[in-house]
Amino acid sequence: MNFNEVVSIGDTYLLPLISELYGLEGYEIQLIPPHDGGRNVVYTCEKEGANAKILRIAFLPDRSREDFLGEVEYVRYLFEHGGSVSNVISSRKKKLLEEITYNNHTFFICLFEKATGKMLVENHYRYRDGAPITEYFYNCGKVLGKLHHISKGYTPVHRRHHFFDKFNAEYIDKLIPESLPQLKEKLVELLNTLQGLDRNQETFGMIHFDYNDGNYSIDFDTGQISVYDFDNSCFGWYMFDLASVWGNGVGWIQFEPDAGKRKKFMDDYFETVLAGYRSETTIEDSMLDQLSLFIQVGVGVMENIVDAFEVMQNNGEEPECDEGLSYLIKCMEDDIPYEGFFHDIYSCEEPFEYEERKI
Repeated sequence: MNFNEVVSIGDTYLLPLISELYGLEGYEIQLIPPHDGGRNVVYTCEKEGANAKILRIAFLPDRSREDFLGEVEYVRYLFEHGGSVSNVISSRKKKLLEEITYNNHTFFICLFEKATGKMLVENHYRYRDGAPITEYFYNCGKVLGKLHHISKGYTPVHRRHHFFDKFNAEYIDKLIPESLPQLKEKLVELLNTLQGLDRNQETFGMIHFDYNDGNYSIDFDTGQISVYDFDNSCFGWYMFDLASVWGNGVGWIQFEPDAGKRKKFMDDYFETVLAGYRSETTIEDSMLDQLSLFIQVGVGVMENIVDAFEVMQNNGEEPECDEGLSYLIKCMEDDIPYEGFFHDIYSCEEPFEYEERKI
């Protein structure tokens, strides 16, 4: 079943049932256009005099009921313990997760409070008037630090998957084409390195695993950040989320031709992020020393490579490497750290692109 089929079924069958389940009568329900690789059908629900809400219908068979319960229970726990997240809303049956079956296909339904404010891209990447951009950098770290602090006391009822449940040698071998043996080898080497890292309560727990400016909104009156989209949340090292925040910073300086100036900006940026983070929780220097590893493994390089091949596989497409994917593969195969941002491979005129390669 594909996205358009779900939208059609939603219009005729699902949305009336969901409106009754969640008390959405009188709300205007509008479809949010999907993005590449999206795994859900998402709607805004708005009504005069009421808080706006976000409705999510999951239709792909890649997640189980337990996966979804693990996600929404975690979001509710974060919210109840002071985390700045979009709370999950219970149905009239007092359930965090609802299921609807249509023609032997099960749809998993969640409803969330819509975050206050808007995404940076919706504000044309302008921060709030009268406040320095460093306030935003600090708040990115502070909000994440609070979430991680809460996670350190979290014991799940329904357990989300572990990082290595998905990212392991067997899966890499099956997903990555045989024509890219060096890439396979490098990916497995990195995973083996990760296996040797410490996993204690202060370093390892539930993480967002997609913490970026597309998954939180900013209240431009106060600067407060509200986080959402925990669809990728899993058990992993907290450094994965910090590596994602590092990656968020490159957009502010990606067109600077001088690599030294890019490095200086990123060092200052991440220092501000860490100041915010450490205002809420602790992070060991031994883990910070592994930042380049987590950028290479997490949302920076490896995860994006895996995601690209997954999207091609799910869409039934033949594997191919465009300039963006070729860049990531080059960084991986040649052990180029920090997404190549300070390396000769990087071009400020064509950021994060490399010549296409055949598979």
